[in-house]
Amino acid sequence: MAVTQQEIENRLWDAADELRVAMPEAQYSSVVFPLMFWKYLSDTWEHNHQEFLADNEGLDDLSAEEAHEIEYRDYQSFEIPFIHPGTVQERRASWSSILATITQPGLGQRIRASLQAIEAANPDKFSRLFGSMTWTSEEVLSGEVLAAVMQAMDRTPQMHEGNMSHDVLGGAYEYLLKRFSDGSGTRAGQFFTPREVVELLVEVLDPKSFESVYDPACGSGGMLIASANLLKAHGGRGFTLKLYGQEAVSDTAGVARMNLFMHNLTQFQVEVGDTLKDPRFKKPDGSVAQFDVIVANPPYSLKWKPWTDDPRAIGGVAPQSSADWAFVQHMIASMDQKKGRAGVVLPHGVLFRGGQEAAIRQRVLDDDLLEAVIGLPANLFYNTGIPTCILVFRAPGTKAPERQGGVLLIDASKRFSHAKKRNVLGEADIADVVTTYHSSFGTDGTPVDLDGDGGLAARFVPMEEIAAHGYDLNIGRYIKRAAGEAEDLGTLIDAYNVARAERRHAEENMVAVLAAAGIEGFDE
Repeated sequence: MAVTQQEIENRLWDAADELRVAMPEAQYSSVVFPLMFWKYLSDTWEHNHQEFLADNEGLDDLSAEEAHEIEYRDYQSFEIPFIHPGTVQERRASWSSILATITQPGLGQRIRASLQAIEAANPDKFSRLFGSMTWTSEEVLSGEVLAAVMQAMDRTPQMHEGNMSHDVLGGAYEYLLKRFSDGSGTRAGQFFTPREVVELLVEVLDPKSFESVYDPACGSGGMLIASANLLKAHGGRGFTLKLYGQEAVSDTAGVARMNLFMHNLTQFQVEVGDTLKDPRFKKPDGSVAQFDVIVANPPYSLKWKPWTDDPRAIGGVAPQSSADWAFVQHMIASMDQKKGRAGVVLPHGVLFRGGQEAAIRQRVLDDDLLEAVIGLPANLFYNTGIPTCILVFRAPGTKAPERQGGVLLIDASKRFSHAKKRNVLGEADIADVVTTYHSSFGTDGTPVDLDGDGGLAARFVPMEEIAAHGYDLNIGRYIKRAAGEAEDLGTLIDAYNVARAERRHAEENMVAVLAAAGIEGFDE
């Protein structure tokens, strides 16, 4: 009997819920995901092992070495080794083997030894997969609670391909990610971008078979997985994508690797490190590697140590108070020169802030690298209520002729429905934005095949007009709401942003005049 999505999700949540007596919900993922993936590996290995034994019944004359060679050549794609080999404690590093010992002291130590042994036995696939594993310490999580979690999780159906599809398994993993983020807010939400925002971004960038996709702030890997899923849904071959990600937090990188495996995506490389300080994907000459599609939802307004001499810093260096434009600069440098395109989710401040950010924005616009800005509704995310936007970039000279010399602005700020804890983009909202993005535009810059109803407005703005406004990209400056529309929060935010940008511009002029007069001490 096929395993239903609901069944496995309920069982997994029962296991996670055992942690409620030991830790806040924001920390559940660090325990549940390694255990879930360990069970998946163990169930898969055991299923393949039983097939090997059945197919080779009667071959008792094989030596242990010959049997091992045949099994791992024809049946297994990874190894579950033994822990403490050659001692009285010797046992296979599998879920069922350790589960049989849960009443004995030192459960956490045995789990840690098992996961480390699996990593060591499969360095090409599982190196550093399970993260720091601090939860295996008795001081962090008692053996009694850990045993209860394992017992509850053991009631989930067998997690192998003969019993459930990778779609069900991957869906269950995503369910837990979302559930942890819904329940815990900021901490879990830091590495989970709402699915509909990811879908919109990937739909716009439209990855093709055999292309490379890179996320420099990959979190749990959702954007990489969405790229493969979208390609598959459009009739392509998602498994042909070459997926790359970098994540600053080791445990979160492990979550991403497990997530990709659960979705049966094996052509990936996820590295750990600070992308701005130490990009891990490079060419032989030391410059950053380049990719066909780049997607990201980096941490907003991150304080960072600015570059002193870096070729990525086109137009200047982002201020220490906010790395938003530094992430953009890194993504631009990472675009393939022939067909590279990039999409990033950022707060609206990147559209109008002055100082060093204004200089970078001007250079990007003068180089005609920015193709589109899509204004999103407020309160879409788990860890912030501020309105955000998607910026879409194209490699130099690769914009379509009709998109050159300007920027497409789309206002989707009113397209959402209310959910329990946040706003949500619906399927119709996403479809309308994508349709607008692909629309033709008349001489006045408005779409020729859209009626503009439903809270969605768009305009292609020529670069001359943007330059005349001091390279301010505030959407409200170029797209006016219909007369008589009530002033709601979004409208007030637009007005505030315009006023703030104008104030910053005036302050910069004042500081320049004072500096020219020899009066110092008024700069930022």
